[in-house]
Amino acid sequence: MRLNEMLGIKYPFIQGGMANIATGEFAAAVSNAGGLGLIGAGGMNTEQLREEIRRCKELTDKPFGVNLMLMNPAVNEMAEMIVEEGVKIVTTGAGSPAKYMPLWKEHGMMVIPVVSSSILAIKMERCGADAVIAEGTESGGHVGEMTTMALVPKIVDTVSIPVIAAGGIADGRQLTAAFALGAIGVQLGTCLLSSEECPIHPAYKEALLKAKDNDTIVTGRIAGTPVRILKNKMAREYVKQERAGADKMELEKYTLGSLRRAVFEGDTKMGSLMAGQVVGQLQEIRPIADIFKDMYEGYQKTIGNL
Repeated sequence: MRLNEMLGIKYPFIQGGMANIATGEFAAAVSNAGGLGLIGAGGMNTEQLREEIRRCKELTDKPFGVNLMLMNPAVNEMAEMIVEEGVKIVTTGAGSPAKYMPLWKEHGMMVIPVVSSSILAIKMERCGADAVIAEGTESGGHVGEMTTMALVPKIVDTVSIPVIAAGGIADGRQLTAAFALGAIGVQLGTCLLSSEECPIHPAYKEALLKAKDNDTIVTGRIAGTPVRILKNKMAREYVKQERAGADKMELEKYTLGSLRRAVFEGDTKMGSLMAGQVVGQLQEIRPIADIFKDMYEGYQKTIGNL
């Protein structure tokens, strides 16, 4: 079974739950284009998330979900609130959703955690996950160490629940590869940042289009909080100080509020411009529907050529 059949959507695509970016309006646009839109709870409080869920319901009658970062201080309230609001699909990151599983399952919710290793995938299957998103280090934002090419087949061989591939996927060739590795579908992030509907600042989008294939860097690797972003003044200064042995408090002055500066103010010098390694493939600003159509047709063409 492919992801689109499992979720009742047109394409086997999930949109990543990008903090400060994945609003209710953006999630609705993704769902209306044939994917599964996700509202990213990162950077929100409980009532803000509730408002975004209701906004999404106003804009689409298609399936959508919520991404919960389990390290959010308000996650207990959020976990109950999404049940109240009738959310049917939840993806999770930065922790285990085990404590919320009884409540969510009681209300018929589908739970799909993001994992970066086969050990985590096993734990998620044991606690009742319906599927897992295997996210490789090529992705933007918070990353693990394993590449998608190595991670996905290992997890496919390790668990019996469906696996969705993420990290390094922006066109039909990469979608074909994900299917070949055993995934039932893919999660997309970076390639959707360059969509017309994405709410990030135009300067952020312009930086994405200008970026080359080697223009991302991982900050926080030494400190144990690796995040992949575009190379800019902030990123270079952060890595320089990190390598010099700066402590967490010293480094925080670079990252505190940096994502919001990038998303809302278009600060391309000191903002955190999260992006994956596929950023060099982005060529133009396009509607989400066109991105999805071209990706799926590219997959069909690749299969034909093979």
